Amino acid sequence: MLKIHFAPHSRAGRIVWLLEELGLEYAVNRMDFHPKDLKSEEHRERHPLGRVPVLEDGDVSLFESGAIVEYVMARHGDGGLKPAVSAIEFPEYLQWFHYCEGMMMPPMNTVVVHTRILPPERRDEVVLGQAQRLLSKAVVPVNAALEGRDYLIGNFSAADIMLGHSLYMANKLGQVSDEMVNVKNYVERIAARPAFETAINL
Repeated sequence: MLKIHFAPHSRAGRIVWLLEELGLEYAVNRMDFHPKDLKSEEHRERHPLGRVPVLEDGDVSLFESGAIVEYVMARHGDGGLKPAVSAIEFPEYLQWFHYCEGMMMPPMNTVVVHTRILPPERRDEVVLGQAQRLLSKAVVPVNAALEGRDYLIGNFSAADIMLGHSLYMANKLGQVSDEMVNVKNYVERIAARPAFETAINL
């Protein structure tokens, strides 16, 4: 059985969401998002930096959420949630699948650090402001792409699991403006999916 090492409010939510969407059986090792769990000697054997998610599948142990999503899709996805390579949607699928980590998560990580993680005396308002502006700009092309669509490439796909999770978190952090109507509606749609509800409330 697949086993996911998980902490709430992290990218590990993507993996639980994916496993739920695919109807796969899995076990969860739920840890606190705290150094006592993530930086423990036991967990550092799974991930050298003490982070989540980590997936175990028999003798396979894998970290990095995007890599895990691709692995699960390839070995356990049975062709679901991903367009065929020959499909017209495939290039756009790849683009949005990787957009979250390339464009959204770097500034979002900085926002989280300077609003949630660091003590107030160590937070830098200049750095925070730069990150917030970058994150807001990163949302704009997604808002345009969602015009007339329920999901990123039309039908729900693993690209929505990757980028949709990031947009949900950005919105929760107050970094999606009311002008981004398509993204706001999109976040509501993904939040209403039963598989997402399971993952976000785990």
